[in-house]
Amino acid sequence: MTTKAEKSIQVDVPVTTAYNQWTQFEDFPHFMGGVKEVRQHSDQRLHWVAEIAGVRREWDATILEQVPDQKIAWAATEGATNAGAVRFQPVGTGSTLVHLTLEYEPEGLVEQVGDKLNLVQRQVESDLQRFKALVESEGYATGGWRGSINPGEDVGTPGANAAFPSRGDSGKAGVSGKAVAAGAAAVAGVAAAAAGAAAAGSSGKHEATEQPPRTGGTEDVAVVPQPPVIEVRDEVVVDESDAGRYATRTSTEGAERGAVDADDDPMIGGGSR
Repeated sequence: MTTKAEKSIQVDVPVTTAYNQWTQFEDFPHFMGGVKEVRQHSDQRLHWVAEIAGVRREWDATILEQVPDQKIAWAATEGATNAGAVRFQPVGTGSTLVHLTLEYEPEGLVEQVGDKLNLVQRQVESDLQRFKALVESEGYATGGWRGSINPGEDVGTPGANAAFPSRGDSGKAGVSGKAVAAGAAAVAGVAAAAAGAAAAGSSGKHEATEQPPRTGGTEDVAVVPQPPVIEVRDEVVVDESDAGRYATRTSTEGAERGAVDADDDPMIGGGSR
């Protein structure tokens, strides 16, 4: 199952400056946080090395269409499955709207967990922010390639299906120990939460359906033993109702209070108890 990321940003430089800077593929590690290396083998062929969330990926890509100041579209041919396009649209005379669309296929446990957390989407957004800061701070492009590739073909916005040569590929992925631990922890957390919810639901069902109503009879007590707290309270009631125990008390205060008024009602605190 593939995932699509789509982000735009307005860059306050002319469209030619923004486009020229983007054609400097080997400079991508300067503003793309997850990109470690880009090697340009020809005008149309690139080799990428990236690491996102601890997962190292490599892939070869081909440029399907390139039109100066307008568009660059690509698709992977080997390795990580991805494809997309970046478009440039002038906004007035001194600004450019850069629109990036990327579709990729996550592989393995760690990438699938990262996909659920939208890590790649957030990475794309931060990369565009850094590109804006880079090109605006310089005010000019560090280089530029003004050639065209298949200018009249109009491939649209390539999706993961355009990267069919890389489908089913292992992706040449290398996973760091830190990434494995993070992925395992995330999966364990999800499993623990699910188990906790299941246990809570099961407990609620037992309380609602299995506990019989108390009838006060001795047979009920024999069938369903009462909790220890109830048993202690029963013993206290028996002790308090033991007339013999109270007959042995020699409290002077009680005798004096009893002599005050024989008509006092012991149920409301008067007289001897």
